Amino acid sequence: MLYFAQPSTRTFLSFYSSSQILGMMPAEVRDAATSSEVKGETPEDTVRTFSSYADVIVMRHPVGGFAERIAWMLSNTDRPVPVVNAGSGKDQHPTQALLDVYTLQRSLEQRGGIDGKKIAFVGDLARGRTVRSLAWLLTQYQGVKQYFVAPESLQIGEDIREALRQAKLDFEITEDFDRVVPDVDAIYMTRIQDEWGRRRESRSIDTSQFHFTADHLAVLKPDAIVMHPLPRRKEIAPEVDGDPRAKYWRQVRNGMWVRATLFLYIFEREGEVDRYYEDLVG
Repeated sequence: MLYFAQPSTRTFLSFYSSSQILGMMPAEVRDAATSSEVKGETPEDTVRTFSSYADVIVMRHPVGGFAERIAWMLSNTDRPVPVVNAGSGKDQHPTQALLDVYTLQRSLEQRGGIDGKKIAFVGDLARGRTVRSLAWLLTQYQGVKQYFVAPESLQIGEDIREALRQAKLDFEITEDFDRVVPDVDAIYMTRIQDEWGRRRESRSIDTSQFHFTADHLAVLKPDAIVMHPLPRRKEIAPEVDGDPRAKYWRQVRNGMWVRATLFLYIFEREGEVDRYYEDLVG
């Protein structure tokens, strides 16, 4: 069951496509306004209903922590189906972090992988759940230095900074994008997340100095990469797309395979992976 109470293109389609690849039959609710929530049903009761029909629930929800709360709720029912967090408020996007780490590993494997590399996060870091999840996941690697490049009002939260301190990983808070570009092994660009503002007030912030342009390609390391969870606005110039160091379209493709792997992992734990694998290979 794909329950997406927020807009999504890549995350939804990659889960949808990966389930089809594995021979699964996806059902979907892509707008809470099409469910009984418009009649006053609580989101919890809506998802409990889904659990009667589905073997796994993938959900994106605007309320932070909702997926985790639902997972705990269902674990105490007679049908405790697995719950996958496909984006939770402004706090986490764990499956995006998995595909981002996979993209980093594949792109940097000729240089020893992720350990010891320098990675810059650029843009709206305060509200970007993809950044928060990936920054945390990188604490599982050795010697990674993270740069957080953004205006002060859009900088990474204190909770992520504390997680990096606890992991004893080096990080730097800066607004000097041009200084960071030549020094890093990967740049993770993000858009302004103004949908979280009450009046979209962040649109008034000048972020032009944090855009990656074709001119930056000349100073970027020959073996460095540029990433973006997408969608983008003006933060990466279209002229960058043709450079082999631009990996954001590969990220999109990687997302489907990573999520297919996640499904297989879930059903292996549930003891059903053999049935799906036999159907897949005939």
